[in-house]
Amino acid sequence: MRRSHFFSLLAIASALGAARIPAQQAPLTPNQQAARDIYKELLETNTSVMTAGTTGAAQQIAKRYRDAGFPESDIFLGGVKPEKFNVVLRYHGKGGANAPKPLLLLAHLDVVEALKSDWSPDLDPFKFIERDGYFYARGTSDDKAMASIFVANIIRLKKEGYVPDRDIIVALTADEEGGCCNGVRWLIANHRELVDAAYVINEGGGGSLRDGKPFINTVQATEKVFQNFTVTAKNRGGHSSVPRPDNAIYQLSEGIVRFSHFNFPVQFNEVTRSYFEHTAAIESPDIAAAMRALLKNPNDLAASAIVSNRDPRYNSTLRTTCVATMLNGGHALNALPQTATVTINCRMLPNTDPADVRAQIVKAIADTGLEVSPAPAMRPSAPSPLLPEVMGNIETITKQMFGNIPVVPIMGTGATDSAPFRVLGIPAYGVSGLMGDPEDVRAHGRDERMLMKSYFEGEEFLYRLTKALTVTRTVP
Repeated sequence: MRRSHFFSLLAIASALGAARIPAQQAPLTPNQQAARDIYKELLETNTSVMTAGTTGAAQQIAKRYRDAGFPESDIFLGGVKPEKFNVVLRYHGKGGANAPKPLLLLAHLDVVEALKSDWSPDLDPFKFIERDGYFYARGTSDDKAMASIFVANIIRLKKEGYVPDRDIIVALTADEEGGCCNGVRWLIANHRELVDAAYVINEGGGGSLRDGKPFINTVQATEKVFQNFTVTAKNRGGHSSVPRPDNAIYQLSEGIVRFSHFNFPVQFNEVTRSYFEHTAAIESPDIAAAMRALLKNPNDLAASAIVSNRDPRYNSTLRTTCVATMLNGGHALNALPQTATVTINCRMLPNTDPADVRAQIVKAIADTGLEVSPAPAMRPSAPSPLLPEVMGNIETITKQMFGNIPVVPIMGTGATDSAPFRVLGIPAYGVSGLMGDPEDVRAHGRDERMLMKSYFEGEEFLYRLTKALTVTRTVP
């Protein structure tokens, strides 16, 4: 997942505190051992997004499918480049004219780059190491845990002779982490039939531990949309020995400072409204009161300031955010600058028109003479509806496995491969049952790791959820 998928979860946990307590792991069951073996193989296969490919890992998984007895006709290997293959499996259900559309289990095979020199001396990002109750390697959390679990569980279901009411699709894809050849978009554009589904289970959500025990489970049901704008100052320039007040760099600087004081309005959707309703129940009294005031009146500026200042992640969940990230100006050491530019990186709320965001940027820097780059045409990505058959089963299984802890819908402030499905109107949910310490998130970073106990709990959680979502019955 590009950027941390725990941002919303961190906002809750930072107020309450979370322990870093590794759990002791009992001897593995045959199903757990099978998942661990797949996990190890994937982790020790370098699939770095910029310097390696996913084809080797995709071929390994395809072989495991064949060895488990899946016919070649149900396995797809392919991609836009020979080194960027995706692997898609279809597990057939009862079929028939009235069969519901499939369930899609989605994970990505690529990982963010990692250098051994950047990790602790006794660790290697592409060597599977078990220590002190943790698995260490690049991709242990993002996203080879879910990839290996989906593969292990689908093989387990086949061995058990399980016949679902709907087909199950497992798609393991390339370049989610921002490479050249995004696998999900390529599959949708070129092989829509392989990944067309009723809904998608993907990364993006997770659980959190407090004092070594689960205290919250989150479901990512929407995410922000990424867009850059370039703001430009132009000037006739001249010799630096004869300076003038009309300097492109000064002009741009004044505009940036003005923009730094601008806030987009607070807006709620079904997901973020539910998130703040749940969060208010566990926040401090003053913050909780401000959250409830905002839910009643999104234009309450005093309440907005209290919540936004409590945690930057709350602020990011409340509104579209845009921030200056890169500067460029001038063309020679001894010349007045003719051009100066700043990149404004925006994370737009779902269903937001980029043209509206651009218009607000223009308004915020009005009368500065700065130019703002055009807004691209974009299909909006609506939040996934909190369907009872999905949320109800997640809540039931969460209670069965972790006790009476809340299940909280969240909006991702980063990006996942759920977005292209939401654009098509296919609901996608980030949920895993994988529990971790929200104050020790190492995805994309040094010494990435996964609690052993949490990995195997996630395996069981996703196994139960897969079965629950492929049996037609009344939601508990």
